[in-house]
Amino acid sequence: MVFFGLVFVFKALRLGMIGKGLPFNSQAISFFEYPSAFARLSSVFSSFSSRDELSSRCSTEPGIYSVDNCGFHNAHHEYNRFRKMGPEVSGNRSVFECPEDESGDNQGSNFGDEEVEESDSSDDEGGDISDGDDDFMMLNSFNRNGEEKDVSRVERDEEEFRHPLVREISRLIEFRSAWNPKLEGELRRLLKSLNPRQVSAVLRFQSDERVALKFFYWADRQWRYRHDPIVYYAMLEVLSKTKLCQGAKRVLRLMARRGIERCPEAFGHVMVSYSRAGKLRNAMRVLTLMQKSGVEPNLSICNTAVHVLVMGNKLEKALRFVERMQIVGIRPNVITYNCLIKGYCDVHRIEDAMELIAEMPFKGCSPDKVSFYTVMHFLCKQKRIKEVRKLMEKMKDRGLLPDQVTYINLIHMLSKHGHGNEALEFLREAEGRGFRIDKVGYSAIVQSFCKEGRIDMAKEIVSEMFSKGCTPDVVTYTTVLDGFCRLGQMDQAKKMLHQMYKHGCKPNTTSYTALLNGLCRSGNSMEARKMMDMSEEEWWTPNAITYSAVMHGLRREGKLGDACNLVREMVQKGFFPTPVDLNLLIQSLCQEEKMDEAKRFTEWCLNKGCAVNVVNFTTLIHGYCRKDDLEAALLLLDDMFLINKHPDAVTYTTVINALGRKGRIEEATELTMKMLGKGLDPTPVTYRTIIHWYCQMGRVDDLLKLLEKMLSRKMHRTAYNQVVEKLCDLGNPEEAEKLLGKVLRTASRIDANTCHVLMDSYLSKGFPLSAYRVASRMFNRNLIPNLKLCEKVSKRLMLEGSSKEADNLMLRFVERGCLSA
Repeated sequence: MVFFGLVFVFKALRLGMIGKGLPFNSQAISFFEYPSAFARLSSVFSSFSSRDELSSRCSTEPGIYSVDNCGFHNAHHEYNRFRKMGPEVSGNRSVFECPEDESGDNQGSNFGDEEVEESDSSDDEGGDISDGDDDFMMLNSFNRNGEEKDVSRVERDEEEFRHPLVREISRLIEFRSAWNPKLEGELRRLLKSLNPRQVSAVLRFQSDERVALKFFYWADRQWRYRHDPIVYYAMLEVLSKTKLCQGAKRVLRLMARRGIERCPEAFGHVMVSYSRAGKLRNAMRVLTLMQKSGVEPNLSICNTAVHVLVMGNKLEKALRFVERMQIVGIRPNVITYNCLIKGYCDVHRIEDAMELIAEMPFKGCSPDKVSFYTVMHFLCKQKRIKEVRKLMEKMKDRGLLPDQVTYINLIHMLSKHGHGNEALEFLREAEGRGFRIDKVGYSAIVQSFCKEGRIDMAKEIVSEMFSKGCTPDVVTYTTVLDGFCRLGQMDQAKKMLHQMYKHGCKPNTTSYTALLNGLCRSGNSMEARKMMDMSEEEWWTPNAITYSAVMHGLRREGKLGDACNLVREMVQKGFFPTPVDLNLLIQSLCQEEKMDEAKRFTEWCLNKGCAVNVVNFTTLIHGYCRKDDLEAALLLLDDMFLINKHPDAVTYTTVINALGRKGRIEEATELTMKMLGKGLDPTPVTYRTIIHWYCQMGRVDDLLKLLEKMLSRKMHRTAYNQVVEKLCDLGNPEEAEKLLGKVLRTASRIDANTCHVLMDSYLSKGFPLSAYRVASRMFNRNLIPNLKLCEKVSKRLMLEGSSKEADNLMLRFVERGCLSA
């Protein structure tokens, strides 16, 4: 008994080392030298084609993972050696922590603080894919004689989603912010009662994929529980719909550590996640990782690679990949070709896409409806309706008769791109063939006509819907109502609202918002305000868009007090205006010189938690500057630092301009240096403002010193050009010529225009010799002056007796080939 007790203690200590994160197995497995992934492309087209392209999958039950064929049950003999202990032996570890990595360091934290998406230095963050064919090498491992092993996707049974245990666990997860040991124990107890498909349903039930990943990690650590292989695939499938590529990679690595055989689908899900994250190079390197893991490629993973390349605008590489597939014996199917067709359409190579459709039968793969739909979609965008009809005829020749789905898709595509007449023609054709178009198709045509301003046609379509027993819904009515409002026909819009009630269609918030917006645009904002006050009696609730529309209507009509009161009511109802809405209202108050009211309103919004930003304060400061209340503007500028609203370059430029206008140039200089000290780059407006006031006050030397400091912060190509031109405008060309050397350093077209301004300034002051001197300097810098301007200079030189300089100036043009001898 003592011996067995010692053995038990030894095992407990050894398991305890694992639970505390200490390494148990000395052999480290090196995974993910390259990123990974996969996407099942057939699911993308499942809504269009009834063809089962993956009928050769090796599942024993339709839609269920074939765990026996993949050897999952035989791979779990080492599983318990890697189990993490439960809370009984793992100390104060919080619920939903991340699993430990190979080194034993705990990567998790509390549920609310955990960062699921981790950085990985081994990943290349570049989104580009090299032009080489290194990613094609994995195709060489394809076994032409061997059978293709595949894992089917877990069937999504709706009964599992409605199971009481699934819903209860999901409810407990929603209260994760208030976790305590009792709730965690309850969750742990419920977890042991779930079967693998129910655990998968819990993962899919979560609206936030990060929460699903945290629950997956937490469940993986529980005592006497282990994830079934289908749970790993369900987790990967959930992550494949997100950009959480690092989380998907960790799940794939965890499968290897647990000894679970990974089929191509596992790598494919990670591939899709990398592609969604924009890491296309990493997505393609999954193929190399799969080859190193000893997993043979199949058609599904190849289709995923083609899809990723097409989505990454690498059509040429996708075409080479398909060629390599055929060389090694992987025969492309209709999904492969549909990906290439979409790639052709994305780069506007519609003719090549249609040619590929024509060649598909000769390659042993007939096109399906998706092939034609893809091309039709892009033809509708380019308003090539005749070619759409020709393509429909080709579909009929292929034995693909247009069905109701075909017509509905065409109607929606044409209506979306503003071809209401053509969409109506297809609707008539569909009904002539006995197909019934639902209210959604009619609504699309109605919306297209309303956008074009053809309200009469939209009303006729609505009347036709009634005659055919297709009752319009609230979306259709609201579309027509909004069309009347856009045209300013408010009486018709109100009649449409009453007609909705008459036909038993209750208007919703969107309907009333469209009507109120129309009233405000027609100058009846007070009527809109009264209708909003009656919303409770009409059984509808205004939303943030409703409040914003009425607020802007009151603002445009000058009813600023009512607009501010509406914003206060809006905030009390739990709706917060956007910074743009606030800025327009503050700007209107400033234009009315109601600065105190504008400041109080801004402070109230800030205290109530509204998104008041730097732009709003800049508008307020600009209002004070326009009112010549610089002290209030400077005080508000200092107050911004106290409330952690740091001014930007526009804010500083506004105050600098006001100081310059008042002649307080020293304070403007000090504020400019303060802006540079804060690390803010001056904008082009900042340069123009400073140059204008310094030149106007004749302080050119001080200006040049300040410009050197500003240019050291950020180069501005035309700074000295602006100085020269401003001095010329102020009638001081002599001072401007001193800076001509700085202007002619680059000898660009902009510099030539500046020299022309200087020459014209000298001519206007009666100094043609100075203008001649500027033109000569331009020739020396290989700049050709304006010929007409130089002719004026030459004539003035001749009148003053400087014929030698006049002849010399024209001779320079002859030497450059601009004039004949």
